[in-house]
Amino acid sequence: MTWGKFLAGGIVVIALLAGAAMYWLQEYAYYTEASFKPGAEIMLTTIEGQQPEPIIADHVTGIDADSSPLRFRACFHTSMDQAMLTETYVAYPKAVPLNGPTWFSCFNATEIGEALEKGQALAFLSQSNIAPEIDRVVAVFPDGRAFAWHQISPDAGE
Repeated sequence: MTWGKFLAGGIVVIALLAGAAMYWLQEYAYYTEASFKPGAEIMLTTIEGQQPEPIIADHVTGIDADSSPLRFRACFHTSMDQAMLTETYVAYPKAVPLNGPTWFSCFNATEIGEALEKGQALAFLSQSNIAPEIDRVVAVFPDGRAFAWHQISPDAGE
């Protein structure tokens, strides 16, 4: 075996290991289960007072990470209907759900985004500036399924 083949093989092995490590870091590392205890409930911002308040949310599961404020995702169910939510809470017109890790299967950004575009789901402001220039957004479907995520504020950079 020549040194060139040995060196090329070594580069390929290192590249495969680096690729696997990068995939693991993006998909699994840093994520922890999100906490939804009192003070950290699912909230929506009211139209009248412009302050977030807890809403009825059952079967809440979520993930978060310290590495980026955009890694937050949550899935839950609410018994509050869309009509009541629309009259009480601030709508979020530029909601764009971000893809989460594939193992957090309850959150499907494509499905949520398509439902928002078709008007089947409605988006609301949960909390503005939950991190600098980052908003928490909640989308609610007619059947009560609901999802939360963080996204860059549409006002960021203005």
